[in-house]
Amino acid sequence: MGRKQQMNEESFQRKLSELIAEIGTLPANERDKLASLAEQTRERHEKLKETVTSLQESIDFVRLSIKYMLFDLEATRRENAQLRKIIDDQQ
Repeated sequence: MGRKQQMNEESFQRKLSELIAEIGTLPANERDKLASLAEQTRERHEKLKETVTSLQESIDFVRLSIKYMLFDLEATRRENAQLRKIIDDQQ
C-alpha cells in the first residue's frame, strides 16, 4: 500500500472510530441502528480493500505475463532472422 493510501486508510479508520464513539453517546433507540450501519461500513471497507489487493495482484501477474511474452517474441524474431539468414546463405 502506498503512503498516500496508508494515510487515507488511517484517516478512514480514525474517522470511523470517532463516529462509533459519537454513536455511543446517542439514545439507545438511535444508537443501535447507527452502530449497525457503522459496522456494515467497516465490513464493506474491508471487503473493498481485499478486492483492491486482489486486483493489484492480478495486474502484477498480467504485467509479468506480458513481459514474458515480449521476451519470447523477441527470441522468436531473432531465431527467425537467423534461420532466414541460413536459408539465404544456402541459396
